Order: sequence, then C-alpha cells, then structure tokens
Amino acid sequence: MSALAPALVATGCGGGSAPGTASPATTRHAAPDRVEPLAGAPESTLPATVESADGRRVTVTSTERIVPLTGSLNEIVFTLGLGDRVVARDVTATFEQAAELPVVTRAHDVSAESVLSLRPTLVLADTSTGPAEAIAQIRDAGVPLVVVEPAKELADVSARIDTVAAAVGAPEAGTALKRRTQDRIDAVRRDIPAGAGGDRPRVAFLYVRGSAAVYLLGGAESGAASLLEAAGAVDAGKESGLTKDFTPLTSEALAAAAPDAILVMRKGLESVGGIEGLTKVPGVAETPAGRDRRVVSIDDGVLLNYGPRTDQVLKSLVDQLYGKSK
Repeated sequence: MSALAPALVATGCGGGSAPGTASPATTRHAAPDRVEPLAGAPESTLPATVESADGRRVTVTSTERIVPLTGSLNEIVFTLGLGDRVVARDVTATFEQAAELPVVTRAHDVSAESVLSLRPTLVLADTSTGPAEAIAQIRDAGVPLVVVEPAKELADVSARIDTVAAAVGAPEAGTALKRRTQDRIDAVRRDIPAGAGGDRPRVAFLYVRGSAAVYLLGGAESGAASLLEAAGAVDAGKESGLTKDFTPLTSEALAAAAPDAILVMRKGLESVGGIEGLTKVPGVAETPAGRDRRVVSIDDGVLLNYGPRTDQVLKSLVDQLYGKSK
C-alpha cells in the first residue's frame, strides 16, 4: 500500500438493486468492532531471528511487551492470540480489545519517547512508519524493531501474517491464521452473485475529509483496487488511467472514471454530511453513482488493512454492491 493509503484509514447497506450495481446506501447499525483471536494460547519459541523489510536481521528474545505501530499490525498480533502482551496502539487500531491502550502513533507519525516509556521488548512497524529519526531512536535504545512490508492487495495478507508470526516466535499460529483467513476470503468470493462478472460495476474509491477540505480520487495504487476486483467490480479510477495512489478530485477526473458506485470510508462520509453532502462535492452529482445515490462505505479501521478481517471487508463490499441484506 502506498505511504498515503494506510494513513487514510470509513457504511451503506444493500436493498434490492439489480446485480452489478451498488444499492443505495441507508443507515444501519454497525457490527461490533472486534477481532477474533485464534482459539488457545499460541506456542511461542524464542529467540527468533527474522528479516526486517529494511534489510536488517532482528533477533527477538521476549514478547512480553509488544508495541505494533500500525492498526493492521495490532490486529494481526491480537488475532494470533497475543493481545494480552500488547501495550500500545496506533490511532487506527479502533477495535474493542485494543481501545483502552495508549496511542503512540498517529497516521504513521510515531513518538519514540512514548514508545520507549512503555518499556517494549518488541516493536513492529511497516515501511511507511516514521519519522526515520524516531525509528532510529527506538533501535538505538536496544529495542528489537521489525519492519513489515505494507499491504497493497489481497495477496499480501498471508505474507504479513507470516512475518508477524515469525517475529513473535509463533509460526504455527501464523500458519493457522493464514489458513483461516484465506478460507474465509474464499467463502466470500464463492458467494458473489453469479451474474456479477458479466456486467461489472465501476466503483470509484474517494478519500474525503470535509472538515479539512480534502477530496481525493483513488487510482491503481490506492490499495482498494484488489478488493474491488475480488468483489467482481472495476476500480473506476484505475480503469480511467490513474496510475498513482490518489489524485485531487476534479469534475473532469470523475467524469472520466464514470463510476456506477462510490466507495468511501465511513468517517469520510460523515465528514461531508452523509450521502446528500457527498453529492454536493463537485462532479459527484453528475456521475451515475451520484445521480442514483449509490454509495458503499466501510469502516476506516479495516478498509485498507489487508489483515485477518479482510473477509469481513470483502463481504460488506459484496453485500452492498449487489444488494444483499446484512
């Protein structure tokens, strides 16, 4: 995932539209924001030496106090069954089990002093975490710090689980979690309506923050393309020729994308005043999606995580696109 995409980390529902088009979004109650740990405590064998994504070999001798510096990494550690050893979180780790932990990272901006004050025995980061001085300060203090490659697509889910599981000395738990996660993703994909592949809906991923006047259109590197394609849809931004992660939203760019539906994060939708407010963003009302009020929204904390709850993200996307009730 691009450096911008994970930092962006937001819900409509279905109701009877034809296959291949998103259902008009309406208000519904969100499911509890929880992760589902593997059954039983994982077997952990330490010390463990792993390859960090920044080219270093890191030896981990204790997992008693773990600090994951992104929401996705928090989610993986908790789901492996080591949540009781996590002592801090990123602001995007909003799930219930982590909600009371102190926040040490905001939008990939980590406070080294806050991290070190918690006396961590293992810090997990990804390549977008910074600033570099803070990462160096944590390492200089003698704390094992493992950098994980960021996720860009569904294919990255298993690799991230593998890396984290190896770092905490629990590769067997990692294998079990990978299998469970992939089985659930496969089950969702099997349930996509049979007619979806013929007339594939064009979906534009918009990042919007009305309070900050930020309006962006996702392209090939936004992180959403793989999810949309797995759901039988077309990433309208990517298809229209946008090769980067995000580009400023313009009427011209939206017209070129011509989306049948718009995908947004839930907080982003709230920030512009819901669906009616979204249609007032320049260019939106002139698209097929805007005219039909066809909006799909997913919780900020999971949409681009590509973690153990990816099946839930994909299911919500499929249900909303093809009109299935939650």
